[in-house]
Amino acid sequence: MLGVYNYTVILTYFGMLVSFVGISFTVNGDFKSALTCLMISGVCDMFDGKIASTKVRTQQEKRFGIQIDSLSDLICFGVLPAMFICRAASENPWAFAISGVYLLCTLIRLAWFNVDEEERQSKTQQPREVYLGLPVTTVALLLPLLVGVCGMAGRSLYWAGPALLLAMALAFLTPFELKKPALLGKLGMLLCGGAGLLILLVGVNL
Repeated sequence: MLGVYNYTVILTYFGMLVSFVGISFTVNGDFKSALTCLMISGVCDMFDGKIASTKVRTQQEKRFGIQIDSLSDLICFGVLPAMFICRAASENPWAFAISGVYLLCTLIRLAWFNVDEEERQSKTQQPREVYLGLPVTTVALLLPLLVGVCGMAGRSLYWAGPALLLAMALAFLTPFELKKPALLGKLGMLLCGGAGLLILLVGVNL
């Protein structure tokens, strides 16, 4: 069979399938479940690279890992959030257009990252320490937090949702340096994500 199926990519595959389920929840209007799926995919993406680094891989397996991770990210952190805002802020006439711009910027960002990462790995085997631009996975943290805050404040996503996507789309393509989070940073993001999930499940009606 074509492809790679060892443990280094299983978490990536699982995260993509979870986001596919999240898309189906979005279509059916189950927004809490959709956001839960988005956050699970974010956790999967946070640790799939670490797991992959524990195995000695061939150059072909490394290149496959770069491609499959970005293709999965396009679904998880591009298609799912774009569809979520289209559905949750459907009364806003700009929601569809802004979601489309967000998805396009996600695609461009991921394609650029693939090229840049392959060039970087051809020069050094050291792990990446700095990102240029905002990583697309950040939406798995920011979107649930926004929904939670809006819900607690009694506000809709009419403008807040599209505005977040537009701001993130611009940040994806802006070449500012952002240090890759270490273990402590990842734990902090997990705590923030857990708080956002708790707000969604307990305190917000969607």
